[in-house]
Formats: sequence, C-alpha cells, structure tokens
Amino acid sequence: MLKQNLQIKLGQKLAPQQIQLMKLIQLHTLEFQEELERELEENPALEKVTEDEDEDFSSLDSDYESEGSESIDTDFDVDEYLYDDEPSYKTASSNYSADDEDFDNESLLTEGQSLYDYLMEQIHLSSIDDEDLKIAEYIIGNLDNDGYLRREIKSLVDDLAFSQGIYTTQEKVKEILENYVQKLDPAGVGARDLQECLLLQIEKKVSRDQSVILAGNILRHQFDALTNKHYGKIINKYDIEEEDLKDALEVISKLSPKVGGNFDTQTITINQEIIPDFVIQIKDGQVLPLLNSRNAPTLRVSEEYKEILSTYSHDKNSAEHKQAALFIKQKLDAAKWYIDAINQRQNTLMQTISAIVKLQKEYFLTGDEKNIKPMILKDVADITGFDISTISRVVKSKYADTPSGIILLKNLFSDSLTNDDGEEVSTKEIKNHLQEVISHEDKRKPLTDDALVDVLKEKGYNIARRTIAKYREQLNIPVARLRKEL
Repeated sequence: MLKQNLQIKLGQKLAPQQIQLMKLIQLHTLEFQEELERELEENPALEKVTEDEDEDFSSLDSDYESEGSESIDTDFDVDEYLYDDEPSYKTASSNYSADDEDFDNESLLTEGQSLYDYLMEQIHLSSIDDEDLKIAEYIIGNLDNDGYLRREIKSLVDDLAFSQGIYTTQEKVKEILENYVQKLDPAGVGARDLQECLLLQIEKKVSRDQSVILAGNILRHQFDALTNKHYGKIINKYDIEEEDLKDALEVISKLSPKVGGNFDTQTITINQEIIPDFVIQIKDGQVLPLLNSRNAPTLRVSEEYKEILSTYSHDKNSAEHKQAALFIKQKLDAAKWYIDAINQRQNTLMQTISAIVKLQKEYFLTGDEKNIKPMILKDVADITGFDISTISRVVKSKYADTPSGIILLKNLFSDSLTNDDGEEVSTKEIKNHLQEVISHEDKRKPLTDDALVDVLKEKGYNIARRTIAKYREQLNIPVARLRKEL
C-alpha cells in the first residue's frame, strides 16, 4: 500500500557562485590572469578599465577607500541596471604593490625539436630496409620522454602484428633495436634500463684512458655494488687504488641517466616564471603585506549593455526582445557577481597574508628560517575567522616576494615540538638543523639515523629515530650507506 508522509531535512549545499569563489581564491596570479581573460572574453557585459580610463574613476576610488570597505554592493534588480547614475562598478584596493615592472614577465614561447622527431630524422638517413625501417619507427614511437624503451620486446612484436600488419620475431625486433635504434644520437637512447643506458654511453667513448675502461667494467660487471656504494668490494675485485676508483666514478658521474631530458616533449613549450602573489615590505621596523597589483584588476559593467537592456525592456510585446533582454540581464548579473567575487578574493587574500605576517613577523624581519615559528592552518583561521579549507586554498601554490627572496607560503607552515628547555620549536627548524648536520658529516663514514638522534639530542631536540628517518625522506636525503663518498 502506498503511503504519503512529510519529512523535514536540514542540509547544506554550496551555490554555484560560492564554488566559483573558492576556485578563484585557490588560483595563483598567473592562473587568475588566465581565468580573468577567459571571463572577459565570455562575458561581453564585463569590461576591464584601461589605465587611461582608470583616471576618470579616481573620485570613486577615494570614496571607496574612505569608507574602509573591501566590498561593493551588488544586490540590486534590473531597474538599477537601467537607471543607475554611477558611471561604473569596479574592483579597487589600496593594499597592492604599484611596482609592476618587477613582475611584468610574460610567458615565453619557445620552439624546440622533440626527441621523437630528432630520432626519426636520423633513422631515415640510415641504410635500412623498408620493413626494418617500419619496425625501427615503431620502436622509436614507443620510447618514453627520457629515451627509454620500457615495453617488453614481446609486446612490441604483438602490436606490430595487430596494428601494423608486420609479422616478425622477438629476435628481429631486438636486432633492430640494438643495431639501429641504440646507435642513434644521443648515446644511450633505446636503453631498457639504467645500466644499459650508461653502458651505451660509455661504449661510445672510444678512449684508451684507464679510468674510462675501468668505468665500463664497473658498469658491466659490478653495477649492483656501484649502486649500493660498496666501494671496498669494487677495489678488491679489480685490485686498484682508491684514486683509480675515484677517477672511474668521475667518468660515470658525467653520464646522463635521462638522455631524452634535453629535448622538448612537445614542439612548443611554455616557460613560465614565478610571479609572486604577495609583496612583503619592511618600513620603519614594520612588516607591510601587499597584493601584487595583478590580483587587483579594475573592472566595470558595460554601459553599452545597460543601454541595450533598456532598449529591449521597453518593448514588452516582442517575444524575441524579451528573450534578448533576459540574456543580457543574465550577462549583467554575472558581471556584477564576478566583480563582487574579485573583491571577496582580494579581501580573503589580504586578511590571510596579514595573519601570516602577524604570526611570522620575526622571520620576515630577519629572513632567518630559524625564526620561523610553529604555525598550522588553524592558527591563521583563528585570526581571520575563515574556515581552515579556505586558508588552505589561499596558501596553495602561492608565493610572496620578501626582502630575503621569493618564498612559497606553505613552507611557512609547520608543526611544533618541545625542546629540552620546554620551548615549542618549529619542525622546520629541526629539519634545518638535521640538514646542516648531514652536510658537515664525514662522507667516508656518514651518520646513521641512530647517530643523528644522538647529535640532535645534544642540541636539545629529543627526537625518535623513526622521526629522523621521516624528516630525512622529506628532505630527499638518502640513507647513510648511499651518502658514502670516497
């Protein structure tokens, strides 16, 4: 039997505008510029005020700044579009850096030849049969960006049969790989693993130098001992002096593990420089946070679109005009909301960077990383009143130009540990000490994690061995055995 009943549910849903605002907050300067240009292109009702036009709105700026407000009232109906006496709506802020020249570095387009094209040119100039050429081309097409052949020969044979209609054997494919593809420049291309890549390079060094010969023998017969840095085993194996091994290791160190790394993976690549999202200035002992002015564009709603809407709205009998008026109103609504969203983005960014500066004032004044205080997202959220997720979006992938250099904001965040004096210290400070200790250790006898525990304990940091191992991995520092040098 069917029954009807009433249920009351309480739920939360993010409006599309809120979702878009969160996305805007997360964007760094370059991405924000791209998003802004896209919005200007898609919405003709939104206009960007040029520098010349911006002078006409100086009086509006002064009124806006005197009120001390960071937002613009955008809550109005269609009549306000038609009879609004204000000349425009725009974003404005006095807390951004006016010095744009330091950051006016446009993305550079550079053309370069890809590894695939370079190898194809060479293989077509070699004396090779037509069918073998097709196999060689297929092998080249299966190389990765580093120049390695990561696929099994058997898989290539199957693919040649099914996709190319070429029936061959594993021996034939291997022969073409070794006799043609691996003979191409750069040396090491077509290798199936690191050992083969280095061997292909050393074999092209036609030299009677004993260090080159020894390097080849080590790569060919003692590769495992080399990778594990069992230098004593290699010395005993070849009955050589330590200096001889040093010379051979120097030869090996000059070989490239990624021979395709010098080539563009695409014909056109985009090189983008880091554009700081914030500028930190020091004046009279005070730390002043500013927005990069690219984050504070001057926008307005199109007067032309307002006039068009006014024209269409007078004709209420035409269905086409009603539809056109509705479309224009939607564009105007979107433009008004977008301007408001930009203001909210600026306000959120400024409040967040101001809170970070307040918590890390000593670091910004001195530039010494040892003065970075323990700080987590919640600390900034408590000061600003924003949600932790909002703070996370703000600091993600954003940089600040400080007197001591450009820094990634998220690097200022760290947990805390208590030292022997009962003081809370940043884990970043401990990592700096750890890195410093390892950089000054005896490379012949590197410190183990247990030894590092004792050294840091002497400095007042009582840390477990597993914590040392975790910090070492975060700093991309290998274990003691792999740090050993002659």
